[in-house]
Amino acid sequence: MLNYIWGGMILIGIIYGSLTGRMEAVTNAALDSSREAVSLCITMIGVMALWMGLMEIAEKAGLIERWTKAISPFVSFMFPDIPKGHAARKYISTNIIANVLGLGWACTPAGLRAMEELAKLEAERGNSEYLTENGRKRTASKEMCVFLILNISSLQLIPVNMIAYRSQYGSAKPAVIIAPAILATAVSTLAAVIYCKARAKKER
Repeated sequence: MLNYIWGGMILIGIIYGSLTGRMEAVTNAALDSSREAVSLCITMIGVMALWMGLMEIAEKAGLIERWTKAISPFVSFMFPDIPKGHAARKYISTNIIANVLGLGWACTPAGLRAMEELAKLEAERGNSEYLTENGRKRTASKEMCVFLILNISSLQLIPVNMIAYRSQYGSAKPAVIIAPAILATAVSTLAAVIYCKARAKKER
């Protein structure tokens, strides 16, 4: 869908530029935007390499395992039906930790593995539609929905992406966004928790 939206916007811009005699401006904008995109990608690769490296060090040092144990009560509170010791809990915890640290790139693999394990869990419960062959539509379980809501609304202590963007585009104080980001994501996470528990209570 987004491909159609962006494609339509580009097409409208080209048509409008040709009708108004401003094709040169359209061409220059396309070239300038391409150059900026490459520059931004290089910046983000550097930031990603730094934080992914720090995450690797934290994992080797045993910090990730400690943090996983520390948030275990929260995971049990949000996912009471996932058995203790199940692989899904580990990947959910890793995803939450990466999100809290602002490492969107690091949380994606853990999130995908968590969804796979949740699908297997539903299959073990006898809900075979959660583990389907290619071409068949998957149905999201309750745990999957809760996980996605938490993932989207996640608290972030260090908004790495936003800091990198602000630095790239010349902000004098790129890190000043940290306090507002913590406040905003704390509110969104609280809203997500309240919604998920209220929904679970209603279903019961």
